[in-house]
Amino acid sequence: MSRLIFLFAIAALIYLLIKSYKKNVIVKKQDITDDMVKCLQCGVHLPASESIRDGEQIFCCEAHRAAYRK
Repeated sequence: MSRLIFLFAIAALIYLLIKSYKKNVIVKKQDITDDMVKCLQCGVHLPASESIRDGEQIFCCEAHRAAYRK
């Protein structure tokens, strides 16, 4: 009977460790996400780090920024 309790305790410990590990992996993945912004010219959504800014205006490429200025 004591072996059964011991095996159950080991299984519970392994389960809690795996659950904790998965939780930490999900948090780390969320930390690397980037805000999405919308191009003022064409309306496409792209990560903010890849956008081209002209003051408060946001564009997906240099051509759309030039076209918007005209």
